[in-house]
Amino acid sequence: MSEKETRQKKATALRYNRLENDAPIIAASGRGEVAENIIAIAEEAGIPIREDADLVEILSTIPVGEEIPIELYQAVAEVLTFVYALNKK
Repeated sequence: MSEKETRQKKATALRYNRLENDAPIIAASGRGEVAENIIAIAEEAGIPIREDADLVEILSTIPVGEEIPIELYQAVAEVLTFVYALNKK
């Protein structure tokens, strides 16, 4: 892998509606230009962004539209807590 490939930005977007899903789902995922577009859309929409390279690396392996596996509930719960706290401000 080239240095450029290893430094490529990655992004994963989560969506959670407790009335529709048992767990958060992967709404979008990508790297490079796709990741930059995901981040830009989130920023434009006022959606909170949290940087966590390790978590995005794991989440990026899950297909878009799929629920996150139970093994990631704790890590994603921490992200959702962060988002809910920001929304209360």
